[in-house]
Amino acid sequence: MSEHDDYEPHHSSSPTDHVLSELQLYGYRPFTDEPDPRPLPEGDHVAGAIADIFDALIATLEDTRLEPDLDDLLWSTVNLFHRATVRIERELDDNEQAQRRGQREQDGSEVKAVELERLTAEGQTLIERRNAFELMRDQAAEHYERHTGSNWRPRSGSMINHRNLTSAMIDSRDFLAARKRADNEVLLPAGPKIAFTGGLDFNDHRLIWAKLDQVHAKHPDMVLLHGKSPKGAEKIAAKWADTRKVPQVGFAPDWTKHAKAAPFKRNDQMLDVLPIGVIVFPGTGIQDNLADKAKKLGIPLFDFRQKGGGA
Repeated sequence: MSEHDDYEPHHSSSPTDHVLSELQLYGYRPFTDEPDPRPLPEGDHVAGAIADIFDALIATLEDTRLEPDLDDLLWSTVNLFHRATVRIERELDDNEQAQRRGQREQDGSEVKAVELERLTAEGQTLIERRNAFELMRDQAAEHYERHTGSNWRPRSGSMINHRNLTSAMIDSRDFLAARKRADNEVLLPAGPKIAFTGGLDFNDHRLIWAKLDQVHAKHPDMVLLHGKSPKGAEKIAAKWADTRKVPQVGFAPDWTKHAKAAPFKRNDQMLDVLPIGVIVFPGTGIQDNLADKAKKLGIPLFDFRQKGGGA
């Protein structure tokens, strides 16, 4: 075959050798249309890494001129992981829409079936990645609370934990249905709903905690609904829920959409959830409005607007 050597250029290495060299140098690198077989990091390794990050920042900046900036940096560190979960959640939404299109386009061909299988596997990986970053965020939030004494909360949106969501799905339709069910359980926690309202200037935390503890003793699986105020009675109630590990739903007024009517529209939204009771502490006409509407709906009222008031 020496007379035909001009048809084949000389190779310094074979394609197989090139692939093996790439793997040795860089490890496995999946393309965008390939699943990634590499494992997720171990939970204890994640916890150790997060602790090291916070320890390094605190040890470096404490007792220096940069210490006033430390709390903001620690908040941003938690937010780094939270933003990752939000980004992956958006990718998961896109994946869900792609799966729905794939389901509609199924024509019995192998190409369409394989593409739908790929999208399903990609969705499972996205869920696992999101859950991993939620674990990192929750670990970081615990370190933030330990150092600052305050609970970490995102500036906007919700702080959701999906770690109970299973990713062991095979069929695309089962995958989408299971995701929808699991998301509803996270966003609409089961249990009797208790609405709470109070003014920005009411700060009797002992009374508020005592009354909430009484309700919690009667309804240990309760879910607290409140107006998400930045201070005052509702802020105290939110801290109580954090401490008691009670699920809470914050109904912030939509000032952009409803202007001055926003707090009253918010009251309507809280009552639309059909709470089994409403706790009212001193405040303004906003609290009076919620109490009056609850009475008209026949919802039991726990009224502490007057000294010595009760159910």
